[in-house]
Amino acid sequence: MRSSVEIYTVDSGETRVIFQTDQLIEAPNFSRDGHHLIVNGDGRLYRLPLSGGALEVIDTGFATACNNDHGLSPDGRLLAISDKVEHGKSCIYILPADGGTPRQVTTNLPSYWHGWSPDGTRLAYCGIRDQVFDIYTIDIDGGDELRLTHGEGRNDGPDYGHDGAWIYFNSSRSGRMQIWRVRADGSNVERITDSPYGDWFPHPSPDGRHLLVLSYDGEVFDHPRDLDVRLRLMRPDGSEARELFSLFGGQGTINVPNWAPDGKSFAFVRYEPA
Repeated sequence: MRSSVEIYTVDSGETRVIFQTDQLIEAPNFSRDGHHLIVNGDGRLYRLPLSGGALEVIDTGFATACNNDHGLSPDGRLLAISDKVEHGKSCIYILPADGGTPRQVTTNLPSYWHGWSPDGTRLAYCGIRDQVFDIYTIDIDGGDELRLTHGEGRNDGPDYGHDGAWIYFNSSRSGRMQIWRVRADGSNVERITDSPYGDWFPHPSPDGRHLLVLSYDGEVFDHPRDLDVRLRLMRPDGSEARELFSLFGGQGTINVPNWAPDGKSFAFVRYEPA
């Protein structure tokens, strides 16, 4: 497959191609200055300048089996990654954004990073404990994890809202994968979407105006790659949902926070036959 890294501007509806390659590239994050993206491929992380050019490898030390769950802290100084080299299961680490030696955060494994709190003090992630997928948060210095969901279906893909009050996630507790949200302390679980699709990877915009969701056909339960999917935009409460466009993608398209800092555009990966 061929990977096409692209940026969509919400107001104009225009899409701009940033980079194309026959390498499998996934999960773009915007830098805090908006000048480059961070993506993963073949277990490594890369910077990708928006102005064009080649992928630049980020030094992640021993962590050379990074998956597509990674992202920058709100101040842009730290990078959270998920890697399995050290323990054989996905573990969350933090390292300097420019590269360096990873510092382990989670001890319960596997854990897959998905979001930073707006104040930069906590991480939201999916943890699998005894084959149960649930949503957790943890202090960036480690310690005890806070469990926010409790085995009601499969729970995955958490991302903080712009003010940190809510954490959005996808859950199959209603039978089909849909978008839910929960208060950061684990209270007030609410369902956001009631769609005919399989909804995954909710990403609130930094300005608090939008919620971006990747939607599979309704009969698709997991989040495989190489399927026809659609990107949908709605208000943070799930109202006024509309389809932006469809594409060939899925896993790797928007797994982690992908909005530009100003909330006016977002990055994604489209896949096509090479």
